[in-house]
Amino acid sequence: MATDTHRAIEAVWRIEAPRLIAGLARLVRDVGVAEELAQDALVAALEQWPAEGVPRNPGAWLTTTAKRRAIDRIRRDETLRRKLEEVGRDLEQATPDIGALVAEDDGIGDDLLRLVFVACHPVLSAEARAALTLRLLGGLTTDEIARAFLVPEPTVAQRIVRAKKTLAKARVPFEVPQGDELAARLSSVLEVVYLIFNEGYSATAGGDWMRPALCEDALRLGRVLARLTPREPEVHGLVALMEIQASRSAARIGPGGEPILLADQNRARWDQLLIRRGLAALERAEGLSDGRPGPYELQAAIAACHARARRFADTDWERIAGLYERLARATPSPVVELNRAVALAMAYGPAAGLALLDRLVAVPALRNYHLLPSVRGDFLVKLGRPAEARTEFERAAALTRNGRERALLLDRAAACAEDR
Repeated sequence: MATDTHRAIEAVWRIEAPRLIAGLARLVRDVGVAEELAQDALVAALEQWPAEGVPRNPGAWLTTTAKRRAIDRIRRDETLRRKLEEVGRDLEQATPDIGALVAEDDGIGDDLLRLVFVACHPVLSAEARAALTLRLLGGLTTDEIARAFLVPEPTVAQRIVRAKKTLAKARVPFEVPQGDELAARLSSVLEVVYLIFNEGYSATAGGDWMRPALCEDALRLGRVLARLTPREPEVHGLVALMEIQASRSAARIGPGGEPILLADQNRARWDQLLIRRGLAALERAEGLSDGRPGPYELQAAIAACHARARRFADTDWERIAGLYERLARATPSPVVELNRAVALAMAYGPAAGLALLDRLVAVPALRNYHLLPSVRGDFLVKLGRPAEARTEFERAAALTRNGRERALLLDRAAACAEDR
């Protein structure tokens, strides 16, 4: 059925779009044009695949189609005729498998990494850098990015359009910077890579609790960055954080795709190899930071507390609460305070967490953030106030755009009704 094909196209697009855009950007040297060409290939798939069927290698099909459109565009554009002579042979040769475009050990020649640094160029604002990279490399819609940043969707759309125009006007080179310029742009890149990882780890919208391909892309980019900048503690801190978080992936989803909360996860399913890699990266970060940890190192240290606990009951919540307090001082944020409230509740009782949480209710950035009422509902359940908890879970369910998460929250609301 066409609907099944359309769902397949959407799934393929989510996975292949970042690699496709990155490969095209290397060829045409313009991220806006690269995205247009990729979208043209998507339109062609929507037109042809319902009638002809999904090809055996859909990523390669999209790449071939997009490259042919790139050739046509270059030939039509007089100002790019010289570029056609330079890259025409590469464009017209047999298209390799999609995986060959971004080989695992491509190092500094990695198209995705280059695209991250282009999108994080200092000619753009910090907000525009993150939004553009999530759009190009994360394959997120403007709505999903808006929810990730807790800002209106039109704001994100304007940032992305302006960012692409700014990059084109500035003729930003499609390359990884070197020396001082690399260091200056690194913090923005780390922020973006982590946002991509988070979108894969807990999808803001759609029917899936996780989007593993995004986590894998973010992890891979982080590992490449660690090889490029081996003396940067925060790079190793971010890699440590992502490795440890990713180690729980298999235990976070039930047989039917439903989310499984941390307290209920089967820790035997946690990936011990990823945990060991994460702890090793954390050790490198701690050795380089000389007792002055940055925010990623602190978050990795929090993740390590969970990784080291054999059972949920063994978790050192007092240490986690202390680490969140340090993190709140280093990078003040209502979301950090929300997480600190959870740690306080686990360490010192739900009343302690609720006291902090109640101070966050009036924070504008959290007004439509579903995790605030979700966490509040959890505290109220533990305090024996099911009627109030049910209201909070129902509000959280109304705010989330993730179908799996909504079902979980409604189940918790229903359980509160039974407890009354």
